[in-house]
Amino acid sequence: MRFRHILVFMAAALWASLAPGQGYPNKPVKVIVPFTAGSATDILARTYGQKLSEMWQQPVVVENHPGAGGTIGEGLVARAAPDGYTLLVNSAAQAYNPSIYASLPFDTGRDFVDVAALGGQPNVLVVAPSSGIKTVAELIARAKENPGALNFGSAGQGSGTHINAEKFKLAAGIDVVHIPYKGTPEALNDTIAGRVTFFFSPISAALPFVREGKLTALAVSTAKRASTLPNVPTVAEAGLAGFDYSLWVGLFAPGGTPGDVVDKIARDVRTAADSAEVRERLTTLGAEPMPMSPAQFRQFVDTEITESGKVIKAAGIKVQ
Repeated sequence: MRFRHILVFMAAALWASLAPGQGYPNKPVKVIVPFTAGSATDILARTYGQKLSEMWQQPVVVENHPGAGGTIGEGLVARAAPDGYTLLVNSAAQAYNPSIYASLPFDTGRDFVDVAALGGQPNVLVVAPSSGIKTVAELIARAKENPGALNFGSAGQGSGTHINAEKFKLAAGIDVVHIPYKGTPEALNDTIAGRVTFFFSPISAALPFVREGKLTALAVSTAKRASTLPNVPTVAEAGLAGFDYSLWVGLFAPGGTPGDVVDKIARDVRTAADSAEVRERLTTLGAEPMPMSPAQFRQFVDTEITESGKVIKAAGIKVQ
């Protein structure tokens, strides 16, 4: 009789360990995006969210909580229940913030689980047509002629667009002023209006304005040209040899989320990325999928934290 009780207990324990992943999700899933609606991070979150909602037969609700370089939204997820029903879709800012902020209300390594990479894309260096600037060389020359007079926008302190521009600033040896915004749409609006000299915008967000002639694309940030803007050179081709920057977006869960739930989400993200709808959407956006297991993504993020820390230190970026 006692042996039977032991078997029942062991079976119950095994079921308890399996149940979270097997039954997931059985209610709506909330996805926090720490940037404004219309940003590259938001676009990818909604692209995957729509497909996952179809696969899971549960609503995937995207909420925007912009501000403070993404740390406001990050904090909400860090404090959420670790059950897979509150997730974070963040840009590379997830890897940058530990080096940028003197103190954070969470520990990036401990309070988050790296689930899956959603995709990577180039940023595109854009200016207003009214600026008269038509090449990277002309932009650099004007900046050197007027040190401290030109400015650049970003989607927030420590965002991928900010780090990209700081890397460009260091490589070009120019003195320009950083203007942080809540998100990409706001930075684009002021670039179009000429209130910002230049902006390294995610290509997905800037593309419509470039095609409409509201923005001039000077270069893309990646080592190879973008298929959506094949006639636009890379920054390296435009004169800064070796320059390469890719904006990536990933999916994260609160620390302590059960491993089987994390693995299920990661598998379903991979399935979504392989679907015709998501692939077509990514191609339209100029983005590419980044298939990785949670372990591979964790290693990728750790490397990004280390490498970006070097740029952040060299640029002297720090927020108290």
